[in-house]
Amino acid sequence: MNVPLLSAMVVLVLFSGFFSASETAFSTANRTKLKTLAGDRNARARKVLKLIDSYPRLLSTILVLNNLVNITLSAIATLFFIELIENTSVATVVSTAVTTVAVLIFGEVSPKTLAKEMPERFAMFSCGIMNALCFLLTPVNFVFERWNRLLLKIFRIKKDETVTEEDLITIVTEAENVGGIDEDEGQIIRSAIEFNDLSVEDILTPRVDVVAVSINDTPDKIRRAFRSSGFSRLPVYKGTVDNVIGVINQKDFYENVLLEHKKLATIITSPKMVTPYMKISDLMKLLQSSKSHMAIVLDEYSGMLGVITLEDILEELVGDIWDEHDKVSEEITELSENCYKIDGTLSSVKLLSLSDTVLTEEEEEELPATAAGIVMREKESIPEIGEKIVYKNLLFEILDADSAHIETLKVTVLPENEEQE
Repeated sequence: MNVPLLSAMVVLVLFSGFFSASETAFSTANRTKLKTLAGDRNARARKVLKLIDSYPRLLSTILVLNNLVNITLSAIATLFFIELIENTSVATVVSTAVTTVAVLIFGEVSPKTLAKEMPERFAMFSCGIMNALCFLLTPVNFVFERWNRLLLKIFRIKKDETVTEEDLITIVTEAENVGGIDEDEGQIIRSAIEFNDLSVEDILTPRVDVVAVSINDTPDKIRRAFRSSGFSRLPVYKGTVDNVIGVINQKDFYENVLLEHKKLATIITSPKMVTPYMKISDLMKLLQSSKSHMAIVLDEYSGMLGVITLEDILEELVGDIWDEHDKVSEEITELSENCYKIDGTLSSVKLLSLSDTVLTEEEEEELPATAAGIVMREKESIPEIGEKIVYKNLLFEILDADSAHIETLKVTVLPENEEQE
């Protein structure tokens, strides 16, 4: 038995495994983790990030060396088995079989599996060696870089490195599944990602639910309005509710009007007027810069469509915020799989998120703001208790309503075949 040839074969298999593991480690390493480590003054993490940034050069280095190692291994194995077995044909077959099995197990599958489980650690382990090899193969890499550019031009391939909202949401879902973040944290991140998609009309308090006071109301009447509503701020109108002239704060009202008997006009602050189409992210910046907590939403006729507060916006990020004076109510209650009890004022955006309902751009523009609005549009009137209405793949059943409002509904997400029927 030729010991030097056998030793060379073992070394070459180890090199093959090293290069295969390096390829997997650098391609699957988490850049976020590496940047965190690099921020902690980890020099190896910074080297890994530098190599990943020039991944085409790294990949060509790994592939050239890995193929060189495997070809050399095949040649040496053939020589070894020809010396061991006198029949050249049999030796060639045995050499091919043994080499294939050895490379698959120890040069490909096993090292790649291990590297996949700890890519950052292995990448930091091999970064010094790979950096030196990339430098040594600079002429070869230069040739391959030019060849790659030529291929991209020939086939007109453009790199698309943009990350969409769907990509980010998928990343968050994966992080939840592997235990990196919990469900509540994932929901906050998803809300932040989708934050810019929401408009004022999606979350405003409609005019019918707005509590407002007149500039001519007595202090006692205004006090009762504050007490019965539980709100800390109320819009003030002159003449009709469509003519909002400002907003009053409960603390200012008690200290200045009730205790010091000042006029109501002295504590009125100018209201922020916004359209229902304004993005809530822009509105939040507006309210923060103006140090306001409430804005009046105007319709196309300059009448009051509703109001929106800073708390309404924050609730889209962190969920419902209740205080000791709020009456707790659930907008959505799951009754069974694909069946929900919802409030009539539930926004259409939240309603459609319960199902895979697909709308065209025209349908999205014409979509009513609330679940009750969808039902009334489809019915063309206010339905009675017990009536059922179908919209897209949603079956609505009226649970509670009066002559003017739809209070609660039951919504069932229909399977595709039932929707067609």
